[in-house]
Amino acid sequence: MGPLAGFSILDLTSVLMGPYGTQVLADMGAEIIKVESPEGDIVRQIGPGRTPGMGGMFHNANRGKRSIVLDLKKPEGRDALLRLAKRANALVYNVRPQAMARLGLDYETLRSVNPALVYVGAFGYGQSGPYAAKPAYDDLIQGAATIPTLLAAAGDGTPRYVPVTIADRIVGLMMVNAIMGGLMHQQRTGIGQRIDVPMFESMTEFVMVDHLGGLTYDPPLDHGGYARLLSRYRKPYKTSDGYLCVLIYNDKHWRSFFEAIGQPEFLQQPRFANHAARTRHIDEIYEEIGQIFVTRTTAEWRELLERADIPVMPMHTLETILEDPHLKAIDFFRTVDHPVEGRIRQMRVPSTWSVTQPEPAGPAPTLGQHGRDILREAGFSPDEIEHLAEQKAVHLAAPP
Repeated sequence: MGPLAGFSILDLTSVLMGPYGTQVLADMGAEIIKVESPEGDIVRQIGPGRTPGMGGMFHNANRGKRSIVLDLKKPEGRDALLRLAKRANALVYNVRPQAMARLGLDYETLRSVNPALVYVGAFGYGQSGPYAAKPAYDDLIQGAATIPTLLAAAGDGTPRYVPVTIADRIVGLMMVNAIMGGLMHQQRTGIGQRIDVPMFESMTEFVMVDHLGGLTYDPPLDHGGYARLLSRYRKPYKTSDGYLCVLIYNDKHWRSFFEAIGQPEFLQQPRFANHAARTRHIDEIYEEIGQIFVTRTTAEWRELLERADIPVMPMHTLETILEDPHLKAIDFFRTVDHPVEGRIRQMRVPSTWSVTQPEPAGPAPTLGQHGRDILREAGFSPDEIEHLAEQKAVHLAAPP
């Protein structure tokens, strides 16, 4: 039984930021009721997939949840959600607060139904600034938080986005932290609250921990930026037959490296004296080390570096990582049976717990799979459920 067993969370989120976070909570044992529109979460459509509405990305951000379809634009659908909120510990959404207000689902309304409710919104921008009503997506937030600028500085000068929905995922985890803190306060006091988790502010703080640098001071000491991370030579090293990821970082690593390759005289150079000196000369050091790595094979380097206790890892592809010996040994990629999709690959919870180990509660749900059960558990009578269906405020689906 996971550490959040017994907590019920209404999940009005879609796409990736919110669903990724609520999946973490589901893995920890919380009951996650995924409230979807009649069209369903748009990520259901991102393929490939075996059946419509069950794309691979949806499986990997929605496992362990229960799905109900409510049309919140209909009064009956909104009223049904308010009844569900009476028994929930938390409600989480990731549309703009203005949209929630238009639906009549603002915090004041929800608080009047359930004063202990933890009401959490993860959206683009803080509500006290001029961007409050602007729409936001991962790409936009990456750009606003300086990530393409940093990639341009570290690369060929072309601004690029990270090829991962990194803002969605990071802010999703920050949302998890906020929900957990809100639930702790709720359990101690019986009092709920509204919590806003804005993407722009969250990602700006995340990025600038590394790169505020001399701009930390007033007046500034430099133009900001962590030189090692911005070096154009900070990349996997090319070997004579492939690539390898190596980080020669502290004094011990550099001493071990030059001794291992039989060139300890390098250590006498002032640029290798300490971390600060190496940082000042990082481009030329990384470039020169790169020329050394191309002289041996990947296998030869791995053996030499591991023997010298220097951090090294393979540069995996999306396919070779599935065969990584460490991940195979811990059964990270597990094959499970999905009631509709058949055999699918599922990732295990990365953390390990000595008592309340989180585990996926089940596969990702089909659209509206649990609607009838969720309504019945919330106290709706069979006649009320059928009335909601007739009004098209709820879309009921037979279990697969």
